[in-house]
Amino acid sequence: MENKLQPLKIIYGTAGYLLMTFPLAYVWHLVAFKQTYAELGYFSRQEPIIAFGFGAILLQGILLSAIYPHLCRGKSLVSGAFTLALVMGSYHWTGHVLAEAAKHPIAPLPTWFALETVYLAVQFVLGGLVLAFVYRAQPSSP
Repeated sequence: MENKLQPLKIIYGTAGYLLMTFPLAYVWHLVAFKQTYAELGYFSRQEPIIAFGFGAILLQGILLSAIYPHLCRGKSLVSGAFTLALVMGSYHWTGHVLAEAAKHPIAPLPTWFALETVYLAVQFVLGGLVLAFVYRAQPSSP
């Protein structure tokens, strides 16, 4: 029965991740800290392409939903959430925060590292909690 539920869990996990992450990303980058990101030199496009950000988060949701049960099998809700946050958040941090700093003249770097590290920690802890909830162990039926 578990195999039949897997596609549904991937859909629920993706939807939950998307509904949690997209508003967070939009408000964090384009409202709350928009001026800070502009001062850092991170934004080089006059108007961001929101659809690309939405698509990226949708794909992240699909991939993380497919990865979660393999990465966090047998873990409690909290342990699974933090395992996902640590492993996938760290992976994302290297490709996003560190690589962006290497490729673009972002300054001051300590502000960039702090702002994006906090953002990714929030994103992946909340995303991990969403996925841990979707994949939580169900009580056995009699």
